[in-house]
Amino acid sequence: MPTLVHPAPHRGRNRTAAALLILAAWTVGVGLLVRREFFRERAAVLAEAALRLGPSTSFYAVEQGDRQIGFASTTIDTSRTAFEVVDYFIADLPVAGQAVRASARSVISLSRALTVRTFDVQIESAVAPMSVTGYAEGDSALVYVMNVPGQPTDTQRLAVNGPVLLPTMIPAAAMLVAEPKVGRTVTIASFDPATMSARDLTLRFAAESLFTLVDSARFDSTAMAFVPALRDTVRAWNLVPTEGQGFSGWVDAQGRVVASTQPGGIRITRMAYEIAFENWRRARGATPQATGLAAGGTRAAAGGAADGQAVGDLLEGTAIAAGAIPRSASAQSLRVRLSGSALDGFDLQGGRQQLRGNELLVTRESADVLEADWSLATRSAGFRTRFEPELREEPLLQVRDPAIIGLALRITGNARDPRVVAERINRWVHDSLEKVITLSVPNATQVLRTRRGDCNEHTQLFTALARAVGIPTRIATGVAYVNGKFYYHAWPEVRLRDWVAVDPTFGQFPADAAHLRFVRGGLTRQGELLRLVGTLRIEVLDVR
Repeated sequence: MPTLVHPAPHRGRNRTAAALLILAAWTVGVGLLVRREFFRERAAVLAEAALRLGPSTSFYAVEQGDRQIGFASTTIDTSRTAFEVVDYFIADLPVAGQAVRASARSVISLSRALTVRTFDVQIESAVAPMSVTGYAEGDSALVYVMNVPGQPTDTQRLAVNGPVLLPTMIPAAAMLVAEPKVGRTVTIASFDPATMSARDLTLRFAAESLFTLVDSARFDSTAMAFVPALRDTVRAWNLVPTEGQGFSGWVDAQGRVVASTQPGGIRITRMAYEIAFENWRRARGATPQATGLAAGGTRAAAGGAADGQAVGDLLEGTAIAAGAIPRSASAQSLRVRLSGSALDGFDLQGGRQQLRGNELLVTRESADVLEADWSLATRSAGFRTRFEPELREEPLLQVRDPAIIGLALRITGNARDPRVVAERINRWVHDSLEKVITLSVPNATQVLRTRRGDCNEHTQLFTALARAVGIPTRIATGVAYVNGKFYYHAWPEVRLRDWVAVDPTFGQFPADAAHLRFVRGGLTRQGELLRLVGTLRIEVLDVR
């Protein structure tokens, strides 16, 4: 049976790293990165719910497998006129065979009606330190400033329709705006600044249960560790999104998270401070930070099957085994069977992809599809209107930035054939960006300055450059085949005679058939891939 390409050994590690989505940015529900998704509810309902919200502090152990990898906390302070919510998170995240220390602290000021006033998020990481501060301009706009060391600040102003509520308050709002009852749903109006569109987020009370939590601890001099002293029984409800992404976890009647399981096998469990933090701190002091993590080295990053690979690695842990696939040139067609996850709501049908039942056929675009039926020199007003969503500027996708426009024009030169220009941009991005895992929110202008990143950065910069010269471009996310496994990946699609998938990360034009698209859209929609983590299975049926 013909087979898929296996990257050359000296490029395998970088290609694999670049093929992975910044999954670690989504695995922790207490604020590893600022979420670019904001939630609002009718002001009167939120104001009434806020009357039942009191001050509290909750501590959490961040665990993976049978070991603790970090600590988190949430504190809510109240005054006569405002709420202040402080989230803290720190963990040694296993990423690509190494322990990546990451910490984040967010301070959010809310009105007594639970609408955001100001926020300040500080993220410390050797890979991607950054800070984001911002404030609300009444009920019509949200302004935030992103700072990355060594880079100019990036200010964005996002239009909103009514007051907004940041994600950290979603569990509390959901519990307080409606009486919790299994089977009942609560709908919260949401705003997605990545797509500048509103949608309704519906959460369902999926189950009710009792939890026994450690309420206080005492020090055991024999074990030289804190052990439970008092326990408390807490009733909690399991909140899950009815579709797509959103908060998923157990929440008590006061709106405090009791437990949550995140992609990558990470669990967040509420418990006494001494056990959640002091025991972890003492254990870290007695054990080298990267013990059991760095042993896999570059071999783990290159494909994940090497001996000594880090157990629980966030990136390798999301890889989907493809079975034994012999080697060949780039795949022209790929037929797979998908199982283990519900496929409703995903963009699996259309263009190069045909879905029949649970079998997906992906066919690489033919030569005639690559021949554009339009020209950059003769674009009509109707063409620009038709593809306005795929040509416009978006937050962190600065199509009208002078540096983006200048580079796009230099790459374009005198060419007016969209295929020629798109291929030039694809080649330039592939050749000019260093392939490294980047745990940050991709920003086109910053990627242009740093010239480094993973598939998200490659895709973000390509999209900005292509749109800047008038080529309709959209972002696709799903999985791509690398070294025997499917990894979560992002790539652009450009409009020529039809939509064509290209891959500046891998340097493919068009992208081979081993790209399985699940979602079209920016980072907010990419989060929908999280419901596939740990459940999706892919069986390769045929490769040509």
